[in-house]
Amino acid sequence: MMRRRAQADMCINETDLVALRHLIACERENQVASPKYLSEFLNISSAATAKLLSRLTASGHIRREVDPDDGRAQRLFATETSHIQMRRALSGTHEQLMKVALDLTADQQAAVVHFLDAMSAIAVMPRAEATTVEQSVES
Repeated sequence: MMRRRAQADMCINETDLVALRHLIACERENQVASPKYLSEFLNISSAATAKLLSRLTASGHIRREVDPDDGRAQRLFATETSHIQMRRALSGTHEQLMKVALDLTADQQAAVVHFLDAMSAIAVMPRAEATTVEQSVES
């Protein structure tokens, strides 16, 4: 739901949004993204990446710079406008989610933690063990 809201607010599709969020995350971690890196992250072809980057550049969501270490390569950055739009699109929802979390009683928090721990344990265990757990739950 949050993604759809952000997509609508920013007039971009889901892949564009994932790419943009990833570029913002890279910037936050002081990492530089390249078209090749983004292509690998999104698991899309270089042709699809080229179209995506053209769309995001034309719409003012990203900027491309020549890599100073390799004049043939590009570095990708989200524009300041994109940072602002992303914060605006997600901030209200994040605040509402935090309010829900903060309003939980200690018993409710413990129940949520127990539930998430149990679900996570099943998600990471080998398939044969997960099947055994699932069968015992059904009994």
